[in-house]
Amino acid sequence: MAEKNQNQYQPPESNGYHRNDQESLHTMEDEEAKRKKRMKWTIGIIAFIIFQVVQALFFVLVIMKFKSPNFRVSEFNVQTFNVGTQASPSFGMSFVAPIRVKNTNWGPFKYDASTISFTYGGVQVGQMIIPKNKANFKSTKKIDVNVTLSSANLPTNINSNLGSELSSGVIMLTSQGELKGKITVMFMFKKKKTSQMNCTMAINTTTKAVQSLLCK
Repeated sequence: MAEKNQNQYQPPESNGYHRNDQESLHTMEDEEAKRKKRMKWTIGIIAFIIFQVVQALFFVLVIMKFKSPNFRVSEFNVQTFNVGTQASPSFGMSFVAPIRVKNTNWGPFKYDASTISFTYGGVQVGQMIIPKNKANFKSTKKIDVNVTLSSANLPTNINSNLGSELSSGVIMLTSQGELKGKITVMFMFKKKKTSQMNCTMAINTTTKAVQSLLCK
C-alpha cells in the first residue's frame, strides 16, 4: 500500500523561469510608464518655458512700447464767417474745434494744460486752451473748444496775401500745439511723452466750410 502511494503522480516543481519572465515584463512596463511620464513632464516644462518667453516678448515689444499719442484737430463746421474784399481784406470766424487725443498705449496718458494757436501766414489769429486731463489706454479723448479767429492784427504785408486768397475763395490756416504728459503702464512703469499738433486747413469763403484738413 505504501508502495502504491509512492507511485502516485507528483506535479513537477516550478523552476522559476515563468516567474522571472513575469517579473521582467512588469519591470519593462513600469519603466515604459515612467518614461512616458517623464516625457509628459518634459513636454509640459518646455511648453511652459515657451509660453513664458512669448509672454515676456509680448510685454517688452508691445505693452512696454511707449508711443506719443496722436494730437490733432478734426474737421469742424464754421458757425460764423465774415470776410472783407480784396481791396480791404479781412476775416473773422467762430467754430467749435473738435480736438482729439488718440492714445494707443496700454496705459493712460495724463497731460498738462496746453494752448493751441491758429495762425495765418505765420501770424497768430486766435488760440484756445486745452485743460489738464487724461486719455485712457487704447482710447481717444474728445475735447470740444469754442474758437474765435480774427485777422485784425495781421501786418500789412500779410494782409496783401490775404487779399489774393480772398479773391481765390480759399483761406489757408494752420493750427499748432504741444501736449506734454506721462504714460503709466501697470501703475509702475512711467514714461514722459510729448505730442505735437501741426494741422493745415483750407476754408472755403463761398461755402463757409472746411474744404480740406491735413495733420502731420
